[in-house]
Amino acid sequence: MTEAETAPERPDLIVAANRGPVSYHSDASGEPVVTRGAGGLVTVLSAMLRRHPGVWIAAAASDEEETLAAVAASLRVDLDGETFRVRYVAPEREAYNLFYNIAANPMLWFIQHYLWDLARHPDIRQNELDAWSKGYLPVNRLFGEAILDELGDDGAGRVVIVHDYHLYAVAPVVRAGAPRAFLQQFVHIPWAQSDYWRVLPRGIREQIFRSLLANDVVAFHTQHYVDSFLQGCVDVLDVAIDTHEKAVNVGDRTVWVRAYPVSIDPDVLESAVRSPRVAAAERELLERRREFLLVRVDRLDLSKNILRGFLAFDRFLELHPEFEGRITFLARLQPSREDVEEYVAYREHVLHLAAEINTRHGSADWLPIDLRLEDNFPATLAAYKHYDALMVNAIFDGMNLVAKEGALVNTRDGALILSENTGAFEEIGRFAVSVNPFDIEDQAAAIYRALTMPAAEKAGRAKAIRDVILGNSVEKWVAAQWRDIERKRALEAARE
Repeated sequence: MTEAETAPERPDLIVAANRGPVSYHSDASGEPVVTRGAGGLVTVLSAMLRRHPGVWIAAAASDEEETLAAVAASLRVDLDGETFRVRYVAPEREAYNLFYNIAANPMLWFIQHYLWDLARHPDIRQNELDAWSKGYLPVNRLFGEAILDELGDDGAGRVVIVHDYHLYAVAPVVRAGAPRAFLQQFVHIPWAQSDYWRVLPRGIREQIFRSLLANDVVAFHTQHYVDSFLQGCVDVLDVAIDTHEKAVNVGDRTVWVRAYPVSIDPDVLESAVRSPRVAAAERELLERRREFLLVRVDRLDLSKNILRGFLAFDRFLELHPEFEGRITFLARLQPSREDVEEYVAYREHVLHLAAEINTRHGSADWLPIDLRLEDNFPATLAAYKHYDALMVNAIFDGMNLVAKEGALVNTRDGALILSENTGAFEEIGRFAVSVNPFDIEDQAAAIYRALTMPAAEKAGRAKAIRDVILGNSVEKWVAAQWRDIERKRALEAARE
């Protein structure tokens, strides 16, 4: 049920993200349907709002949501026993296209994941400059104005948490209109080192850093990204930082820079694993399972390093022909950003390489790579339960919750093959089989090691990873942020 009504009182917490917690659309018969939003960000922000109720502001992604945006007020949504308050903003479609498909993706995403082939790309031309000035900034301003409308006054006592790389320019808008609101920006992807930010024109990169420093706290998943951001403030803006306190001095304000490694909700995950749909997917998987099962679960994104993972498997089969016919590499890949040219080309390359490897090594009754292009969470959970090795070889990743989900669900003491460039590596890398994501030989050797590791060692590593995950649940992630918010507000109040 949805009620298009303004909240009876101003919310203490406002979160803003490009994607919303629910999706409004129509089914095949034209009837309205409300479903839970997809993705890890939706999961962890929903957990925060369960503990600190408030309003979630998101961009309209369908005709139905654009209609709801015209209400210009928060909407109450009751779904699966939970209640959300959601407010949609509806940017002009051309502005949103410039914002999302050129400025945010691929430009910022590629910079922060080190994906540009700098000898050839990107070319910063008028098209990219227009995407920033006519897309990214106007959409960010629209979010900021919606936040101000929800705040309704100077923001005293209210907390605004803006999420991710889509919305770097929101904080200055809110700061100007509600100077007493507490502002936090959480960046869920890697923070590139200073030299890579110089890909962007000086005015744009300086605006990104200055905009983030309009917050009271800038948050990341790892200490490494905290340090990269602090050094960037020096190199890009030449401002004073305090490396001991992890802070930036901006005029008479002090901005804290903090690491809060996100995790998962074990209870929610374990409940999902027990569903009948997972049981059905599990039966189907076990009917065709070979002796060994290597699994990867990813969005079809360049940062996930799918091609090198397949090349490493190809090399593994060359080096260890005794595994032919005995192993399946199950790759569950969710299509992503199919309206971005680079992603379309990458998808074709992935399909071609998988077919090539299957032709080279396969037989009439054995397909080495079982490639599934779909978003099917029950089937993913079934694969998590039964892998012997899980490959997470991302080029760079803000965290990577697949590494945590898989390790928690797995029932076979499966080994985790983990890129040293994932955020998760800072927490659980010492218990995984670590890999350099660019080294094919290293990854091929890691597959062999993961599959042939002594049982006692596998069990010990798997238990250690589970213990870390259970010791840093999503509840602790929320609590850690809230402790710092309260502490910083208290310090600022004492100085007034």
